[in-house]
Order: sequence, then structure tokens, then C-alpha cells
Amino acid sequence: MRQTDNAAPSGCCASDPDSTSEADSCCSAKETDDGERKSLGTDKQNMVEYAIHGMDCPSCAATIEKGLRKTSGIQSVQVSYGTGKMAVGVEDATIDKQIPGRVQKLGFKAEPLHATQSTETYQIDGMDCGSCAVTIEKHLIKNPSVHDVSVNFSTGKMHLDHTTNPKDIVKEVQKAGFNASLDTREQQSEPSSDRKKNVFSTTSLSGVFLGFGFIGSFTPISPDIMTALYAMAILIGGAKPVKSGFYAIKSGSLDMNVLMASAAIGAAFIGEWLEGAMVVWLFALGNTLQNKSVERTRNSIRDLMNLAPSEATVKSGEQLVRKAVEDVAVDDVIVVKPSEKIPLDGEIVSGSSSINQAPITGESLPVDKQQDDMVYAGTFNENGSLEIRVTKLVDDTTIANIIHMVEEAQEQKAPTEAFIDRFANVYTPIVFALAISVMVFPPLFGVGAWGDWLYKGLALLVVACPCALVISTPVSIVSAIGNAAKNGVLIKGGTFLEKAASIKAMVFDKTGTLTEGKPKVTNVISNMNDRNDLIAIARTIEAHSTHPIAQAITTYADERAIGMKEGGAFKTITGKGAQATIDGMEYFAGNPALFHDMNGLPQEMEKQIDALQENGNTLVIIGTRFDILGIIAVADTVRSITVKAIQTLRRTGMKEMVMLTGDNDGTAKKIADETSVNRYFADLLPEDKVTAIKKLQGEGQRVAMIGDGMNDAPALATADLGIAMGGAGTDTAMETADIVLMADNLEKLPHTIRLSRKARNIIKQNVWFSLLTKVAALVLIFPGILTLWMAVLSDTGAALLVILNSMRLLKQT
Repeated sequence: MRQTDNAAPSGCCASDPDSTSEADSCCSAKETDDGERKSLGTDKQNMVEYAIHGMDCPSCAATIEKGLRKTSGIQSVQVSYGTGKMAVGVEDATIDKQIPGRVQKLGFKAEPLHATQSTETYQIDGMDCGSCAVTIEKHLIKNPSVHDVSVNFSTGKMHLDHTTNPKDIVKEVQKAGFNASLDTREQQSEPSSDRKKNVFSTTSLSGVFLGFGFIGSFTPISPDIMTALYAMAILIGGAKPVKSGFYAIKSGSLDMNVLMASAAIGAAFIGEWLEGAMVVWLFALGNTLQNKSVERTRNSIRDLMNLAPSEATVKSGEQLVRKAVEDVAVDDVIVVKPSEKIPLDGEIVSGSSSINQAPITGESLPVDKQQDDMVYAGTFNENGSLEIRVTKLVDDTTIANIIHMVEEAQEQKAPTEAFIDRFANVYTPIVFALAISVMVFPPLFGVGAWGDWLYKGLALLVVACPCALVISTPVSIVSAIGNAAKNGVLIKGGTFLEKAASIKAMVFDKTGTLTEGKPKVTNVISNMNDRNDLIAIARTIEAHSTHPIAQAITTYADERAIGMKEGGAFKTITGKGAQATIDGMEYFAGNPALFHDMNGLPQEMEKQIDALQENGNTLVIIGTRFDILGIIAVADTVRSITVKAIQTLRRTGMKEMVMLTGDNDGTAKKIADETSVNRYFADLLPEDKVTAIKKLQGEGQRVAMIGDGMNDAPALATADLGIAMGGAGTDTAMETADIVLMADNLEKLPHTIRLSRKARNIIKQNVWFSLLTKVAALVLIFPGILTLWMAVLSDTGAALLVILNSMRLLKQT
């Protein structure tokens, strides 16, 4: 059906009642942005801008503003929730180094914009959960040489802006009980296992002493020897958590190491040596298994680094020389033989072949390539020998950009993750205080023995660890984003993964998205004596246009060897056509609306136009201000994968498929029928696409817009989720959209929606499982059913099950 109602809400504030929070945030963003211009535009030299990560509502912006305004040297603060940016007015340039740390203490992350970064990346080994990351951050931020630090448990990386020696940073991290090493390409592709071996041997040795002590309980061995064996198990297995716990307390945080160390020491204090040793060993074993499992999710993206060969065969005169890819320069010619991987991005200068591009685009079938076509590092040359002119250095290849952007995306906190982190920051101190109260107050008032209540309090300390809850979201997001990257889909962060799961309406741009974007001339109707003159005039007018219809006319003329005329004064008429001056006269090429606006169209021609449009043709009318010279009919073809993709989307539960096009109603209807799109908006000018998106949002829909990432940028930005198609080799598409389909078709769109919904469901499962496990453990403590070692098992077991559940996303198809 044709949409003729152009009325649409004036902004997101007019959205449906279910989207109140988003509408509010959008309004807040607009107000804040206006405030920025008014209050911060006076002293631009002392202004510093930051990207703020972790905000999930406008009140977060207010929290940051209030917190920073108390800092001396800061003149003004404006935080925009809508854009995720903060502008700070400072007295001098030295204060801006303190701002990221201040924001971090408020529970968010500030990343400087428009500044030269001296940030180093370190690989951190030995973290058990997100609380360990917090401990490292708080410990390092107190160092005067450290200006900014961010540790991400999910990816195992630390980003640090500092002015000291990297060796000193490594030592500081080791003090906190962890290992750090500068992140290099070699380390990423082959992670060191020294630390893991050390942890495992420590866990094993602790287990041996625990086992000997336990076996000794069935023999006439001296109780003192058994106690000594248990004590050795506690000392060996508990060294790391005690050390890490000490620095956590020193840094002002209560992480799981603090709680577990307190439980083990407390158990030994009340004479429960077996319980204390069991706590330490189960905790160490659980962390070892967790580390191994989480490392698998981290390796899911590191595996992409090994796709591209480390060496290339470079053509030097008549010689072929093997070189490391790092030593190959732009414009060098490399030779790739059949059954070899392509080492660098480049353009084919000689040869033809079928290329398996699945590592980059996720396409299921090889793509035929010939001279002048682009090829990408990491893809597989199936047959023919190729000579390729290198266009990008090893660090700038498409696959290198994908890896970089995916790692950045994995480090961005989704709203759910940010909320759970804040919840855990409140939950842990409260339960810790409750545990202390349970140990002290009941026996103090004569209710039960001190030993019994101390034991229950220690069990409560163990239960207080929110490890499974904190891990529940980030590991799921890392797994899902890694899966997507391997399937040729780039998801920019957990926020967009969550948004994709709630999309109910898919909006497609027609040309180049649903269709091939390569229309062909199907009919030429000429009122001139020489039909070739009409085509020559049309070619001359369209010569300066890159529009697909203009290119179709140029191709048609080339095929018939029809040249251009002498022309000048070329001008584009937005949304309607183009004009040029030929032999001193103005000529126009455009849609019927252009000529309606000038002098109208003859009635007979109106009938011809209607007949052609009903058959799905897009029309280009050629004429002057006074005469119509002829009509050129152009038609586009639907992509072979489009119908299948839309049918699959319907099976995922997508409610509405919408097409946007500037074409006439007849063409739009034909394409809609062919693709099974159930709604379309025709005769749209570029700005009308934004209005159409807002109209759908005003109807209560959560809208995803799929386009090419360039021409559709305003509509992509207006939609709840912007999806760009054909990102391989297109930097603009990779930069502008929230999600990028690397292939130039919709093949992986259903997979993206299924993956996002699966991720949402698994996150919900993890959160509820974590909470219910805690509640059950709490209930069983006070009747004395839950022992100390059972409490540890429930905590580490729950964390391990949550990780394993999240890892199912790595295999989602």
C-alpha cells in the first residue's frame, strides 16, 4: 500500500508510551546540548571533551555533573546522555588528566576526545571476575604517574595512560596479585600460558595437602599432623586471594578475594581447618576453570588474527621474494597462488579467481574476482593465480580494522551490565555488613554460641560474592560479538546487541539493499527524429552524477557507442533530476514530478508513464522547459538472497517489513510484491526517509534501518538501530552504523537478530540463576544446612555454569 500521510511526530518525545524513557533521554540530550552551547562556548581553549561510557539513563548524566562540580579547578560540566559526551571547562590543562579517574570513581568511564592519546594496552592474567578488574583500577589510579586506567575483565585487557616505565606498571599489577604484560600482536595470537600453569600447579599442590589431610582422618594419624596438612593447603592455595584481598581493601573495594580470604582465615580461627582448606581449594579450582572458560571466549576473536598469513610473496622485477607482511609497502605487487590465503588488502592487477570471503563477510559461497576488483587479507584464493597491488598496510587491512573495532565493542558496557555492576557495588558491602552483624549481635545478646554464629557469618561472607551475577552479562556479550564477527557481522557494542533483540520493524532502503542497485535501461521512447540524439543528451546531463540510474543510462550509451555532446552548467535538482546547457539551451533529465513543476505533461504521455510505472519501471524524462523529447525507462532487479532473508526474518517473529524508496508507487509496489515486504513508502525525497522512520516510531515500533551507510546516514541515525550493508572495504559504513553487515547482501541479517535475542535470553537466564542461587544459599545458611565448603561450591559453581551457558553463544548459528 502507498503511504500518503506524511504527518509524523516532531521528535522522539512524541514516541509511544512504552518508549517514555528513551523519549525523555532524547529530550534531555537536546536540552543539554543547548546548554553546552550557551554556557561552554565562551572559553574554548580550556574546554575538554570526553566520551562517557556506562550511562543508562539521564540521571546518570546528572550524577556525573554533580560529582565533578565538587572538584577544584573545574569551572563547568555539561553531560549529554543522548550523545554520550561530556564537555568540561577547566582552569588549566593539567586538571584534565584527573577527570577520567574522577568519573571512574562515580561508576562510569570517560574517554578523551580530539586528543593525542599516550595509552598503552596490557594483557592481564589471573583475574577471577569483574571485581578483580576494579581492584586493579583502584590500586593503579592512586599512583601519581597514572592519569587514566581501564581494566576489562571480559577481554582481559587494561588500557593505561601513564608517564612511568612499563616495567613499573607490571610490578604494580603484580603487587595486587595479577600478571601484566604489554599487549603485542604476537601475544594476542599466542597468549602466554606461564601464569596459568603456575595457578594450576598451586591449585594442585593445595589439593594434594587437602587430600592427604582428608585421608588421614580415616587413619590413626595425629590430629596435629592433619591440622598441619590443612594449614599448608590454606597457605599454598590462599596466598593469591589473600594478597589480592589486601590490595582490594587498601584500594577501598570489597571483592571476592577479600570475602574468600576472610572466610578461610575465619574457619581456621574457629578450628574448622578442613572447612578452611576446602574453601581455599574449591575457590582456586573454580577460578582456574573459570579462567580457562573465559579464555576460550577471549580467543574467539583472537582466532581472527591468525587468518591472514604472516608472509607474502612480493614481485620484484622478475623475481618473487618472500617477505613478512609488516615489510610489504603500499603499491607493492604480491602474487597469490591457488589454495593460498591472501595476506593483505589490495586490487587485482592480473588474473581471475573465485575467492572465499567468509572470514570477512560471512558469505556462504565464493565470489568471482577479476582485474580491478578488491580482495581482502585473510580470504582464500580457491583457483587461478593472482597478482595484487597492495592498497593497505598490515595494520590497516579490513580484517585488522574488524578485530580492533570488535575488541573496542567488547569493552563497552551494555546498559544491563552497567546496572548490574552498580547493583553489585551496593549489594556486596551490605551483605558484608550483614555477615559481621550475624557474627556479633546474636551471641552478644545471648542467642546461641559464638562459634556457631561465626560459622554462619563466614558462610554468609562467601555467599555475598556476586561473582556469577557480575559475570552473567559481559561474558555473554563478548561471546555474541565474537560469534557475529566470525560470521561477517560487526556489532559495535553490547548496547546495540541489546537493542537488536527488541527490534519489531525492519526498514529497508530499496536501491542497493533489497535490489542489486544496478538498474538497466528497459525501454526508450523518443519524440526526436534520431533516437540516438535523445540518448546522447541524456548521457550528457547524467555524466556528472553517480546515481545508479544515471550510471545505467551511461552504460546503455556505452554499449551502443553513443558519445556525449558538448555541455556545461551542470546542476543537480535534489530529489527530482539534473540539468545541463547543451548548444546554448537548457535540457533536463528527471522524474515526472520535475516536469509537472515546470509546464506539466501531455495527457497521452501521462498514460504512457502510468503504464510503464505499473510494470515496475523508474522513468527518466528528457526535455527542455517547453518540449518533452522522450522517456527512458529503467528497472532494478531484486537480489537473489533478499526474499530468503525476509522470509527468515518473519520466522524470527519480526512483525513488520518496511521499504523506503524515492521511486514511484508502481515500481515500489512491484518490488514489495516480489520481496514480500508488507508495507512501503514511495516517492520519498532523502529527507522524507527520516520522516518515515519517525512515523513508524510514533506508532510504537522499535525500528531498525538497513542501508548502505552513506546515502542513508540521516535515516540510519534516526532509527533505533542503524544497520549498514556492504561494510567490507567501505570505511564510511563501518564508522557510521551501529551494526555492519560486511557482505553486500542481507544473508546474515536473520542470524544477527537470532543471535541478539539468544544473547538477551541467556543474559536473563544467567541473572535469574545467579540471584536464585544466592537466595537459596542464604535461606539454607541459618538452619545450618549449608556448610562453608558448600557455600564456596555454590558460588564458584554458579559462576562456572553462567560462563558455560554464555559460551553457547559462540556456537549459535
